[in-house]
Amino acid sequence: MSVAFRREGDDEHLEPKFEIPIPPGPNLVTARGKALIDAKVAELEALLKGELEETALTAAKRDLRYWQTRQVTAEVQPEPDGSVVAFGTRVTFLLNGKERVLGLVGDDEADPAAGLVAFSAPLARALMGAEEGELLAFNGREDAIEVLAIESL
Repeated sequence: MSVAFRREGDDEHLEPKFEIPIPPGPNLVTARGKALIDAKVAELEALLKGELEETALTAAKRDLRYWQTRQVTAEVQPEPDGSVVAFGTRVTFLLNGKERVLGLVGDDEADPAAGLVAFSAPLARALMGAEEGELLAFNGREDAIEVLAIESL
């Protein structure tokens, strides 16, 4: 029989499972973000103590490796004073004539639907360091963003 028709096993045809990618740069977190990471690690450790099928066990172990790495590398940032847009602030601004409110948080804490974006996002980077009333460039426009208010999260 030709080698082309031999089948060693089903496992050789499965798609490989890779580690969850770690976002580049520092792992800046708010106090809330650190608590969320700690809770996720505790949840996964508890899950691994139970009975799991092999694929669920492998996935849980992979997730735990990711969250433990994020826990160890977390750098809790001091609460900002609110005078400028910085990590841990909530900023109200006009973008294309529409008022928006965003909180600038760590990568793992980001939830755009809840108004929380990662400090590494392009919009967050454009806002960093701005003061109330300042006009900022974004998406090729010089005065695309007007900062209206800044407060701590």
